[in-house]
Amino acid sequence: MALTAAPLTTGAALALPQLAQETPPRHRPADRETPAAPAAPAPELRGLSGPYLAARQAAIENDYATAANYFLQAMAQDDTDAFLQDSALVALISAGEMERAGALAVTMSDQGRATELARLMQRSELAKAERWQDLVNAVDTAPPPPAGDAALPGGADLLDKMVRAWALLGAGNARQSLSAFEELGKVRGARPMVNYHLALAKAKVGDYEGAEQLLADPNTGAHILGVIARAQILSQLERNQDAVAMLEGTPGFAEEPQLVSLRDRLARGETLPFDSIRTPADGIAQVYLTFASVLASNDDPDPLALIHARLATYLAPDMGEARLVTAQLLQGFGQFDLAEQEFEALRELGEMRPMAELARIDALTRAERLPDAEKAALSLTSAYPDLPQGWIALGDLLRQQDKFAQAVPAYDKALALIGADAGEARWFPLYARGIALERAGQFPKAEADFREALKLRPDSAQVLNYLGYSLVDRNEKLDEALQLIQRAVDLRPDDGYILDSLAWAYYRLGRYDEAVAPMERAVSAMASDPLVNDHMGDIYWMTGRHREAEIQWHRALSLKPETEAETHRIRVKLDRGLGAVLAEEKANGGTLPMPRPAADAPRD
Repeated sequence: MALTAAPLTTGAALALPQLAQETPPRHRPADRETPAAPAAPAPELRGLSGPYLAARQAAIENDYATAANYFLQAMAQDDTDAFLQDSALVALISAGEMERAGALAVTMSDQGRATELARLMQRSELAKAERWQDLVNAVDTAPPPPAGDAALPGGADLLDKMVRAWALLGAGNARQSLSAFEELGKVRGARPMVNYHLALAKAKVGDYEGAEQLLADPNTGAHILGVIARAQILSQLERNQDAVAMLEGTPGFAEEPQLVSLRDRLARGETLPFDSIRTPADGIAQVYLTFASVLASNDDPDPLALIHARLATYLAPDMGEARLVTAQLLQGFGQFDLAEQEFEALRELGEMRPMAELARIDALTRAERLPDAEKAALSLTSAYPDLPQGWIALGDLLRQQDKFAQAVPAYDKALALIGADAGEARWFPLYARGIALERAGQFPKAEADFREALKLRPDSAQVLNYLGYSLVDRNEKLDEALQLIQRAVDLRPDDGYILDSLAWAYYRLGRYDEAVAPMERAVSAMASDPLVNDHMGDIYWMTGRHREAEIQWHRALSLKPETEAETHRIRVKLDRGLGAVLAEEKANGGTLPMPRPAADAPRD
């Protein structure tokens, strides 16, 4: 596998948050989140075993700050254990506590127990202090690193030697630095990555022609940092038009504000400075970033990816790409509060990236952190008000929190931005807005959206089902509703929600015997859904199977219906039967009166 620098999207999923529910309106989950209490500081534990075990548990849960504190507590009992020291160092760097990590690395070195990670931290400190010759000497006198990861050609040895090459440049030995990079390019599989850094080094010393020749190779420069560097280099060579063409031909160009801004500046005739690398420390930061990106490229990222990303950010705090990779890794490890610090830093740098933000919103949503996701979506729509995907994401998040009336304007904005002639691109926001309108009690408008969505995608089972069930639930156009749902069943014959809709349509039409089979299939597919079990009870009752109906109602109660009204209705059916409930609802305009609160019940 060839090493490459960070890809253009740095691993951010381009897919939009999957937020439109495919279930009928009464089947939607509550989607409510109990606010998390602020994390308490790690309690002090006595002895060695207590803190050590607590640290191990925190590390397993990726709770880096807590793990670091417990490892340090354990070290207070035994400050000679190299394993405890290295574990604490891993946790401190992962948590972003770089000053404490640096101090611990010095202690480990002074005690003669420096690990590979401790040496890496110390080299980063030397680079940050621009002690370039000391950094060269540190690499030259260090013991050989352990065998590298199979995914990393050259492994830790390659990383050390690339750091050394940048340090040579910092020490004023440009010729030796470039020669070192050229020699490293001979490592099997490492040439694209090494050539990228060689190009940066050449540009740093003014050899723009040589740098451009290297970056023109897609294997070397086809990632966002490479594209930016090449645009700056072309501008220094007075080739602004070529830079504009290169930028506009980059996949994903329109979704990357940095690239669009560069294009606009170039088109105005501005000569861009080469500031992709201001000091060799920036080059070393990009070495760490490249290794972080490679280690994070699998579905299960290597924990070392976060270590390298943190070191990159430490050396180059204003390198947005390093902060983005760090934030995405933290988010993937479930450390959303730490990730938010990095995303906030990106906003302060003015480097919020829309596609990465959409991926972040999606991850927060899947983690059921809906308020955080909504906050991120609001920030995205504020920063990029002309991005329809941002408004769709915001609408979906509002809808998932039952803020249906608030979701509608967000979808309105998205559809206006997409345009009336966009065809298929309008399908999803029309469907999603239809759901929000239906749930907000504006069914005529919702129906219009569903029908418009069906014109764009006539075989959409979810739209057919949602519209059909909505009509059934309102007791309107029942014959058409049945046809819509039957088409949905034909398309997705094993979908429990759609089978429930079909059975309920038969029920509304008084075709109780025909309703039994699809409802039993729905219960089989969705045994833990309270509403489906409740429906099964109603159908059994209407076919004379009263004992079986009561069993289903009891089961529905045990599964905790979504609303208090649904719970009350089931209890009344168990007490007086479905016939009495229907009669009382008919006498009260279609609703079953709720019981009066007790006289001593607390009032709002």
